[in-house]
Formats: sequence, structure tokens, C-alpha cells
Amino acid sequence: MSDALPLELRGVQRRFRTEAGELPVLTGADMTLHAGEIVALVAPSGTGKSTLLHLAGLLERPDGGEVFVEGQAAGTLSDDQRTAIRRGTIGFVYQFHHLLPEFTAVENVALPQMAAGTARGAAHARATELLHAFGLAGREQHRPGKLSGGEQQRVAIARALANRPRVLLADEPTGNLDVGTADRVFQELLQAVRQHGVAALIATHNPELAARMDRVVTLRDGHVVPA
Repeated sequence: MSDALPLELRGVQRRFRTEAGELPVLTGADMTLHAGEIVALVAPSGTGKSTLLHLAGLLERPDGGEVFVEGQAAGTLSDDQRTAIRRGTIGFVYQFHHLLPEFTAVENVALPQMAAGTARGAAHARATELLHAFGLAGREQHRPGKLSGGEQQRVAIARALANRPRVLLADEPTGNLDVGTADRVFQELLQAVRQHGVAALIATHNPELAARMDRVVTLRDGHVVPA
């Protein structure tokens, strides 16, 4: 599987049922992500950005087409198998950090590793290393409520990278931050992704941030096309 693409979508379809009838959101989306490539997904609200990310991250199943993760078709896998792939291969970053408020920063980053079978000591060592890389030395024992918005999002990014994923999916990862903080956090995210050779798909409304990525795609009539 080492030569397989980290992520590939082939003819992916997704429809939702509404009171007005069936609403097609994705009607045959195709895209590929290569190792070390950072792709911006820029599209108007309501066109299916989050749906595409959820399908790519195996959080939902498509109504048609297939999602391949490291060359493996995910459509026929059991829920447990899909969860194992998400845990070990895919990292997620959201607009809102979703940190567990009762745990410290280092615990938030260590927990996904421990869930994947990493020993507590090794998980905490990895978490500490990542937090230091994101400029959070001295903040490891702080709970989210004691961290600024930018610090919380740095912890969330560190958590997403904790299990050394091959794919990173981010949905407006700096959309909840002020302009200056967003720029700094986004630059740290790009550096970390490039350093680790992760394939990243990042949804953003910010054209300036999108321009700093390797290429930009959008959604048009349910398809992924160059922006």
C-alpha cells in the first residue's frame, strides 16, 4: 500500500432527503490527494464542503461511488474497520477545537494515541513534543478554558497529528480566530503538514490562505473542479 494515494474519491455521490424532496449535494465527485500535497477547498456555503470532508474522512458513507484510503476501498468495510482507519490514518481539524474541557492540553493530545494502543508514557511524550513544536511549552498542563482561542486551536492541530496520519482533513480550521491569530496558526499548520509529508485537504473561505496552498479546488454542480 506504500505507493497508493493517501486519498482518492471516485464518482462520489451524496443525496439528502428534505421536505421538498431529494437534494443532490455531490453528483459524481472525483479527486486525489498526493503525499505531502496541501489542497484548498474553496466553495460557497451550502455546496457540500463539509459533506465532502465527512465522506473523505469515513464519517459518512456515500450514496454512490467510492472512497479509497491508501488504496483500500472503504465502502464495504465494517464500521469498526472504518473507525480503525480514521484513528490511525486520518486526522481532523475543525473550526471549533472540540477539546475535552476536563483534560489538560497534553492529555487532549495523548488520548487519541492511547485509544489507538500507544502506551501512556509514549503518548504523553509525543504529545509534549507536538505541543512544544506549536509554541505551547509551559502550557501543557493547562485545561482548554485557561488557553486562548489560538492556543486551543494549536492543541487541536497537535491532536490531529498525534497518530501520525497520512491524511489531514480540516474544515475552516482558523475560521473562529481573529485575522492575526488565524494567520499565525495557519502558518504553523502548513509547516507541520509539510514537515510530516501529510496529504491535506483544507476547506477555507479565505482566498489569501487558499493561495498559500499547492492548489485550489471548488465544488460546482456536485463535482470537484479546479477553482
